[in-house]
Amino acid sequence: MADQKHLDVTLDTQVESVNLAEEMCLRVAEAAGFDEDDCYRIGMSVREGVINAFHYGNQERPEKKIYLAVDLTSEKMVIHVLDEGKGFNLGDVPNPLAEENLLSTSGRGIFLMRSFMDEFDVVPGRTGGAEIIMSKKLPSSDGHPANNNDKGDHNATSRQA
Repeated sequence: MADQKHLDVTLDTQVESVNLAEEMCLRVAEAAGFDEDDCYRIGMSVREGVINAFHYGNQERPEKKIYLAVDLTSEKMVIHVLDEGKGFNLGDVPNPLAEENLLSTSGRGIFLMRSFMDEFDVVPGRTGGAEIIMSKKLPSSDGHPANNNDKGDHNATSRQA
């Protein structure tokens, strides 16, 4: 497929990598046609993913790396964040909405990524660490024409997602 784009970068385990990763993904998201709200959601999700890789995965150890990959298909934007930690099981992450966890920050990033993205999963990564895979469907790939394509269709009702 000719319109598939792939981008990947190896980031150092440092705080600056969080902004770098977000900036990179936002550029791709904007170019792909996501609106401001979705760009915000994608940016926040990337931040959370990289913060988790930095803090929990690599335990802030500078000799370890964070791998970020972005795939843009005709249907969705897929983001991979991979660390060099021990990996983790999604089922072990506390639910931040459970009453006993409301004041704890643990699990919030995962909750946020799950809420903001269309698909979210964590798998064992090739580095032995955890690999977060999350995706967002492109604005016009939901089966409905994008706003700029339905000029001639007078029967088009406004379809708010």
